[in-house]
Amino acid sequence: MFRTRQSTLDGHLPFLDAQWSGGCRNGAELWRRLKGQGFKGSLRVVAEWTTRRRRAETISHQQLQKVPAARTIAQLMTTKRDHLSRAETVTLAVIEQNVPMLADAQALVGRFRAMIRKKAEIELEPWIDESKRSLIASFANGIANDKGAVHAAITQPWSNGQVEAQITKLKLVKRQMYGRAKLDLLQARLIGAP
Repeated sequence: MFRTRQSTLDGHLPFLDAQWSGGCRNGAELWRRLKGQGFKGSLRVVAEWTTRRRRAETISHQQLQKVPAARTIAQLMTTKRDHLSRAETVTLAVIEQNVPMLADAQALVGRFRAMIRKKAEIELEPWIDESKRSLIASFANGIANDKGAVHAAITQPWSNGQVEAQITKLKLVKRQMYGRAKLDLLQARLIGAP
């Protein structure tokens, strides 16, 4: 049977967190205060906890100082919150706090995705108007220019997804065979040998 190791600090963590937030960062001082609360553990346990806590804060601070690449930011903003790690969630929260225009763009993209999934065509016009005043204005202009196709995609049950998938597969096989043979090998790989 698998058992997790229980620490003598488990019952005292809320007190330690409160003391840490209050500015007490010295392991020996925290240990003395814990002893007054009835803590029976050693100074070493508290010192290790303070070291881990200090290290975690240093790493978080260093991560926040480094500006992520645009691709990383885009990935963070389009990934569901429950699929992000703790560090990614903190980074995303800092980005949203410091660059509210990105948070607005993220909300607009989420609304667009929901509109397509719910097939809520009535939301298209207001979304385009609002999006034209945001960071995704070029995307919104593209949607506005091709409004008929977008409207049909929302309202019609048909999709060309299967056709696109087959074309992508054909192009992949063709690229894999580049320079090796002619149409007869391509035909054999896609359809099967005669």
